[in-house]
Amino acid sequence: MEKFNQVSEIKVQFSPNFKPSERPKITKSSDAYKVLLTQWDAGIMQFLEEFKVILLNNANHVLGIVDIAMGGKDYVMVDMRVIYSIALTASASKIILSHNHPSGKLEPSSADLAITKKALEAGKLLDIEVCDHIILTPHSYYSLKDNGDF
Repeated sequence: MEKFNQVSEIKVQFSPNFKPSERPKITKSSDAYKVLLTQWDAGIMQFLEEFKVILLNNANHVLGIVDIAMGGKDYVMVDMRVIYSIALTASASKIILSHNHPSGKLEPSSADLAITKKALEAGKLLDIEVCDHIILTPHSYYSLKDNGDF
């Protein structure tokens, strides 16, 4: 017997809790940093590296912040498929990449630059703009966009 009728249905759902006008609007890297700090556990930030993505609509209003991965002391694995599947599900037009450096050092590593480049290339294919990549600590941040790293 063939099993053509034994196929699972997949539902994609995104249910925002706020009207677009009530959401924060990001116009500069410091806005992104302020929003990220509200969603980051400062205690964990100093011990483990985490990667999060801010999802934006085309008016730069925050749709949400997504936890992508948690790593170790100095590295976190980032899967572009996860980032972009979530961005597409939320109908995000733009994204801001972010991760922390538990060491407190804000300069991007070669791995940080490679992840950014990979995200930029994937975003071009999907028409999702990568606006920035923010490296943060509890006290400061580094914007790859502001510093000309992409």
